[in-house]
Amino acid sequence: MHQGDLIELSIHDLNSQGAGVGRHGDQVVFVPDTVPGDRLQVRIVRLKRQYAIGQLQKVLEPAPERRRPPCIVADKCGGCQWLQVEDSLQQQVKINEIQQALQRIGGFQDLDIQPILSGDGPLSYRNKATYPLGRSSSMGNVQAGYYRKGSHQLINLNQCPVQDSRLNPLLENVKIDIQNQGWSIYNETKHQGKLRHLALRIGQRTGKMLLTLISTSADLVNLETQAETWLEEYPGLVGVCLNENPKKGNLIWGDTTKAIAGRPYLEEIFAGLTLKLRPETFFQVNTSAAEALLTAITQQLTFTGEEILIDAYCGVGTFTLPLAKKVQQAIGIEVQASSIQQAWENAHHNDIHNVEFHAGTVESILPSLDVTADIVLLDPPRKGCDRQVLDALLHSKPKQIVYISCNPATLARDLKHLCATQQYQIQWVQPADFFPQTPHVECAVLLNFVET
Repeated sequence: MHQGDLIELSIHDLNSQGAGVGRHGDQVVFVPDTVPGDRLQVRIVRLKRQYAIGQLQKVLEPAPERRRPPCIVADKCGGCQWLQVEDSLQQQVKINEIQQALQRIGGFQDLDIQPILSGDGPLSYRNKATYPLGRSSSMGNVQAGYYRKGSHQLINLNQCPVQDSRLNPLLENVKIDIQNQGWSIYNETKHQGKLRHLALRIGQRTGKMLLTLISTSADLVNLETQAETWLEEYPGLVGVCLNENPKKGNLIWGDTTKAIAGRPYLEEIFAGLTLKLRPETFFQVNTSAAEALLTAITQQLTFTGEEILIDAYCGVGTFTLPLAKKVQQAIGIEVQASSIQQAWENAHHNDIHNVEFHAGTVESILPSLDVTADIVLLDPPRKGCDRQVLDALLHSKPKQIVYISCNPATLARDLKHLCATQQYQIQWVQPADFFPQTPHVECAVLLNFVET
């Protein structure tokens, strides 16, 4: 097989990046935009020693689970990878990925994996979206959207099927207003221009929305007037904000965000609590799926009301605050100082007083806490937990550990370390589909301390 070859290929699986997996002779071939069961004509576009990358040319025989994508730019936009895959098959593949990682990397056999949790639906689930801004090559009109697959070419969107549909009017119309105001659009290559991104956020339970412009400069003529106009035009809009990011590179958010009109936060109802969320606040993008996972975790944990709970990587207290109502004391740890400030505000706003929050890395804060936790929640970034964190837990021996992960590989690695001495045993594995139409999957695992 050579680069440029045209081959016939059958797809038998999907990988963790979302591409279909086939085999041509002894060679594994990955092909984006395909479905297990497809028989295809494929062009080989890249050839490596252990695998090849193919480009779909023609579907010769579609898989039973192949569907017409619910998006008119699905063949171009790089935002979603699995719009052509039936939802039930997406969930099956995600469960299989977790199972394979736990077996292959963690060495765990015969684990009972629960049916995957999902939110209110596989579309219109995202409560936040941040769109790069650009200009069309033909007319120079302002565009907002996602990049074409494998490129830096912007695909203009007026609506997005995975974004909360109440944000679509803002996505369609705000860029027209930007065009009419004559504000310049940032060119990353030349480091010229001002407006970089359009960020939209909605409280799915409250319907309140935030619109944020991310710009290299606050010097935008007529900005205050336009912001007030947006507040009048969109009844759910409670704030128009400006985030300044003058730095070179592709980092989205700058250090300062201020309200131009309205307020710099929205309120959302989560697990019966009212949370204040700013434009840049980390909060799970699928509100209903996150609530479902929290409910499942709460049902699995043992509460007497006397426990001390530590929520490592706590964010703005999304899980800390609801669980604080069931324990004697809850402690949150988060590296982002701004998130800790919001966590304190949310605690006071909900009249929750048995909590405390610490700003810093989990590996530095956790071993220094002068408490013995009964329950520890871990929700690290994709890279997983620092080994110091895991060793600190093995030393302090909390009765129950809940590990929430967005990366099955690092989850399996860290669980293997926690269970290596047989101090802990896995009691429960719960996948959750936070990101339908993409290969991303969340998973919560409950570990119980084993008395010797």
